[in-house]
Amino acid sequence: MISVCMATYNGERFIRRQVDSILCQLKGDDEIIVSDDGSTDRTLEILESYNDSRIKIFHHERDERLLKEKNGRNFYLASSNFENAIIHANGDFIFLSDQDDEWKTGKVEKMSELLKNYDCVQCGCEVIDEEGRGITSGMRRIREPSRFLLYNMFYLPFMGCRMAIKRSALQYIIPFPKKCISHDLWMGCLCTKRKSFAYIPEPLHKYRRHSNNVSPSLSKKKSNTLFFMMQYRLSFLYLLHKRIVRKRLLIL
Repeated sequence: MISVCMATYNGERFIRRQVDSILCQLKGDDEIIVSDDGSTDRTLEILESYNDSRIKIFHHERDERLLKEKNGRNFYLASSNFENAIIHANGDFIFLSDQDDEWKTGKVEKMSELLKNYDCVQCGCEVIDEEGRGITSGMRRIREPSRFLLYNMFYLPFMGCRMAIKRSALQYIIPFPKKCISHDLWMGCLCTKRKSFAYIPEPLHKYRRHSNNVSPSLSKKKSNTLFFMMQYRLSFLYLLHKRIVRKRLLIL
């Protein structure tokens, strides 16, 4: 069984294209778990209009303490929203999905095949603009993930929207840290450390760049101070180390 976990917030512009590209790859007993962060536009109306039992909507209760954070607030909320979707998933294989991208034909099938042998799989992607046209200018190189934590912390090679995990991996991935600015980095680092990560270079995903993206991972845009980013990375490494030791994931 496949579970697609989608975090939503005011995504009416592109969500229909995304859901259409996913549903055609799912079987009757698969599901799309939507965790909505309080949308005030037509996002929920559009989802409900499908009248498809595979689409299951849950409401994310925001931690009010995160709303008071000056740096990283939107990232904290996004990670918490994804965690809410994941804990409601029932599938053996769990795919993460943004609300504004598009999946290429064969993504679910090809990634599911590798998930039989790995805890986490990430595919390549094509970057598109608001109209769905391919773009390359201004985008930094996407590097292949490594087992070395410092490498991954510096190059940030993981993108949740291109990732899928095996259900059994949740035992060491969940819960996310309370202040998790990058749920995909958290998941990717733990799975690579366990030597259970596979990368498919083939671009099975269309990543849409637009003015309201939460993640700046493919551009040079920086939304937080240098001090905050350094401080956060040190804290993140400490939390990763604790989880690795506690779950005995350190494989030499």
